[in-house]
Amino acid sequence: MSDALRAEAATVSPYTSPPYTSPPWELRYAAAGRRCGPVHADSVRSLLLVEARAPLSCVIRLYEQGTAAERRAVLLALPRLDLGAAALPLVEDALRTNDTRLVAAAVGPYAAAHLDPHAWRHAVLKCLFTGVPVEAVARLGERARGDVELARMLRDFAAERSAAGRDVPAGLRTALALTGPAPEHTAPPGSPEHTPAPERTGAAATEES
Repeated sequence: MSDALRAEAATVSPYTSPPYTSPPWELRYAAAGRRCGPVHADSVRSLLLVEARAPLSCVIRLYEQGTAAERRAVLLALPRLDLGAAALPLVEDALRTNDTRLVAAAVGPYAAAHLDPHAWRHAVLKCLFTGVPVEAVARLGERARGDVELARMLRDFAAERSAAGRDVPAGLRTALALTGPAPEHTAPPGSPEHTPAPERTGAAATEES
């Protein structure tokens, strides 16, 4: 994004429009694709939302009334907005679609922080079903580690695909491998956590020599 665009977004204020009318920054939000091009549109829209300190009602409206690109920008901006878990319905809505752009944006850091385990597992499966790379799932390794139920769901999905003569997505194997238990931690020699093996003395030491 250019310095000029950053400066323009930084001047945004949520209090510069009369009551019952959309603030000027929302017009810039809608026009970002035309003015900045598709490469920078997500960044510009996210910055506008953050600088305007967009409230939940505004975020919901922009999502519900927006194009797919504008909805994607809302989803990408959620981790930077102070909304708590209140915007989860937007993530859930995106995960009900088959638009891979929305699904990929929906499984970012906001979903990782706020989706409950059941919904999060289904979000992982949604990625596999729609062809979204599992690498798009924020904190996948962290949340999948030791998740026995996710492992079961992944195996069932793989079995269904195989029975139907369809390929099993490579990402499924990646996700399944991450559900294993955390590896044992071995502290390096010399560290405070390292406990050296007891010294063998007497008959045992003589026997080994």
